[in-house]
Amino acid sequence: MSIHKILFVTSEAHPLIKTGGLADVSGSLPVALKTLRRDIRILMPAYRAAKIAMGRHSRKAELKLAGFPDDITLLEGYLPGTRIIVWLVDSPRHFDRDGGPYANAEGQDWPDNAERFTVFCRIAEQVALNQASLDWQPDIVHCNDWQSGLTPALLARTSPRPATVFTIHNLAYQGLFSWETFQGLHLPADLWSMHAMEFYGQFSFIKGGIAFADMLSTVSPQYAREICTPEFGCGLENLLSQRADRLVGILNGADYGQWNPARDPYLAANYNAFTVEKKKANKRQLQKIYKLPHDGDIPLIGLVGRLVEQKGFDLLLAILPQLFQRQVQVVVLGSGDKSLEQRLELAVSDYPDRLGAYIGYNEKLAHQVEGGADMFLMPSRYEPCGLNQIYSLRYGTLPVVRRTGGLANTVVDATEENLARGTATGIVFDEATPESLLHAIDRALALYSRPKPWKKVIFNAMQQDFSWRRSARQYLELYRRAASLG
Repeated sequence: MSIHKILFVTSEAHPLIKTGGLADVSGSLPVALKTLRRDIRILMPAYRAAKIAMGRHSRKAELKLAGFPDDITLLEGYLPGTRIIVWLVDSPRHFDRDGGPYANAEGQDWPDNAERFTVFCRIAEQVALNQASLDWQPDIVHCNDWQSGLTPALLARTSPRPATVFTIHNLAYQGLFSWETFQGLHLPADLWSMHAMEFYGQFSFIKGGIAFADMLSTVSPQYAREICTPEFGCGLENLLSQRADRLVGILNGADYGQWNPARDPYLAANYNAFTVEKKKANKRQLQKIYKLPHDGDIPLIGLVGRLVEQKGFDLLLAILPQLFQRQVQVVVLGSGDKSLEQRLELAVSDYPDRLGAYIGYNEKLAHQVEGGADMFLMPSRYEPCGLNQIYSLRYGTLPVVRRTGGLANTVVDATEENLARGTATGIVFDEATPESLLHAIDRALALYSRPKPWKKVIFNAMQQDFSWRRSARQYLELYRRAASLG
């Protein structure tokens, strides 16, 4: 079956709004599908920041939802820098507010999140069924994470309908709400069932996508296997195992238009695999930004990401006293758990010449860390895919990662055997313990001290291709399978 029209339903997309990897995927995969001559439209909430970032837009349709008195407008514009149509669900009471898409400025979840994303999913249902006065109906509705998980459940009640695909970007975030909240959402009563969206006495948005979508995907082959086990399944492993024949792992791609050291505008010096010595200028720039001593020879380790235990950040904090007995510098960019942020700030005061930190997120600085560090640390307890290790490979900033999820699928450990084969691209370790992390860093430092094999691994890492075009073709095959089942 030919798949031409795709409705891509997401709660965030870069550069309109971003809290994590979902935004990167939502800003890149549709672009790759567009290059394969597909008519793809993005549907997402009209957050205040997203409307500003999109710029010019028009009112496309006026919609009503039973149970919600306010008018809802579909705004039409384009994803910046592309010709991909974006429809923003403009319900001011739900989305036009300061703060983030899911939480306020203090990091507390919006108390009406269940209602906000119910409205979003019900509008997605109308668009999917060509009931939104758009004169356009998709062949595939591709939903992403819990915020859109209700959509496949609603569409499953209708025939005929488009086929549905649901992608799990991070199973730990499930969209769980109480029975009392469910009663106020004006949804079909039978969705509150263990065979539908009830989950241990709560209403689970993500379970709607998992239970009702025609095909399921997640963002790496390894993570697809992991979430069918009790260790990583977050209580949904039995349902996922039952639907394992419809679950596919497709590795996220990298947007090499944005992440390419040869053209990165944020770097002091651009370089490629053949001119990697120019990277030294970026190292000097990074040391200056973080107010660390300028030393071209000392190994510099970077870390960019959420400062939470999932990312293994506590493991790094635990080894700092031993780590700084070695000749090494560390720079960190990120935010997250307030207690971990405070511990990091105290550590900076203890090791001002060895450790630098920026609490928050800064896109320019993220590029500068990738371009200036010698190594990139990702000691995650679990990592559905991860993108920074893919960026690090392209930037010749050798990743030091734990063997989990997409990290296991993208980084080849620099064992002596792999070094001899010429396949090594980084350092991989197994146990989520401080001791294992420190041992992995010691292995990386030992490799750094051997210039010839170090440069060979850098060259090999920079040749790796994790572009979106390859992943987009896999998604097209997934869409065909969904259409044959829907």
